[in-house]
Amino acid sequence: MAVLIFANGDMLASGWLSPYLAQATMLLAADGGARHLQAIGQRPDVVIGDLDSFPAVLREEWRAASTEFVTHPEAKDETDLELALLYAAANYEDEILVFGGIGGRLDQTLANMLLLMHPQLRHRKIRYLTQYQQIWLVLDDTEIRGERGDLVSLIPLQGDVHVRSTSGLRWSLTDEVLTFGPARGLSNVMVDDIAAVSVRSGCLLCIHTSQLWER
Repeated sequence: MAVLIFANGDMLASGWLSPYLAQATMLLAADGGARHLQAIGQRPDVVIGDLDSFPAVLREEWRAASTEFVTHPEAKDETDLELALLYAAANYEDEILVFGGIGGRLDQTLANMLLLMHPQLRHRKIRYLTQYQQIWLVLDDTEIRGERGDLVSLIPLQGDVHVRSTSGLRWSLTDEVLTFGPARGLSNVMVDDIAAVSVRSGCLLCIHTSQLWER
């Protein structure tokens, strides 16, 4: 089970969302991310943000249907997605899945990725998903489920990362350091349907890309 958050980034297709919607314990929209839910005929349980990107007509319709609105002033330090993530982390124990968090403006996409390092979020299980990619923070051990031929990129954040071991990847790491800056950890290849990464110290961004994405 998972809490699903819809942000206002790009999302070009929707059919792949069905398995995630089926396991959702709660649907949250970060302001303009509500458009993605509206497009697939879903209504969020909660809408969070300053509502500057939210249609007034839809607000009244959803409020009448019991959607909760958690509003914030436009002049604020946090992004709408940050507020949604903090709300989900404070109110639910489930894994948090974010859709529409990638794409569009580069500054917003980068800021969204770095929210995984937020002091109140970094120890929560949070994943950003697109149709062909999943992105999450690794602080200790993680498992990557996919198919042989999928790509896995391991990118250090906030300094060097000491990797204890990897398995299921073409280019393995054993008791090695990935240095912050160089692109050494980019585009490794899965040789099994399940790969694993174990981190001794540091913060590692793991990006799993399906081979079905022909890019």
